[in-house]
Amino acid sequence: MTDIFLGLGSNTDKHRNLCAGLDALALSFGELKISSVYESLPVGFDGRNFYNLVVAAKTELTLEDLSRRLKQIEDANGRLRDGPKFSPRTLDIDILTYGAVTGKFGDIELPRDEILFNAFVLKPLAEIAPDALLPGTQTRYATLWQNASIEQQLWPVSFIWQGRELTQS
Repeated sequence: MTDIFLGLGSNTDKHRNLCAGLDALALSFGELKISSVYESLPVGFDGRNFYNLVVAAKTELTLEDLSRRLKQIEDANGRLRDGPKFSPRTLDIDILTYGAVTGKFGDIELPRDEILFNAFVLKPLAEIAPDALLPGTQTRYATLWQNASIEQQLWPVSFIWQGRELTQS
């Protein structure tokens, strides 16, 4: 089994799409460890604010099969792939890490570089896995978050999934 971290985001019908994404991930991978949900401004374009969170899971899928499965989940939730890279999203699921694997594999780079540049990725990672190490380094996510100088507004939002409040108070 490989430990994975996934970043989820939506700025279109956010609650419904993220819940559907979490439901599909739970069906695919079983038990999930889920961060609080954070709202942030869109990055790279003007549009509605995003909700973002990070999920930890375990998988027996290869990296290629994992990527294919996540694309199927996105597509099933109305993801359009023919628009600009930075545009509104019904559901976006990114592979942040896949075990301790590092490097470029087709269109997947591990660990995903946005971990260090986007508060909506690093803060939830530090929340659910403070002592885990960023692959390729000896640095804990909590330390990375503590030392980050990311100028990005981020605020927690109340979010209920399967009757459970995800956001820590």
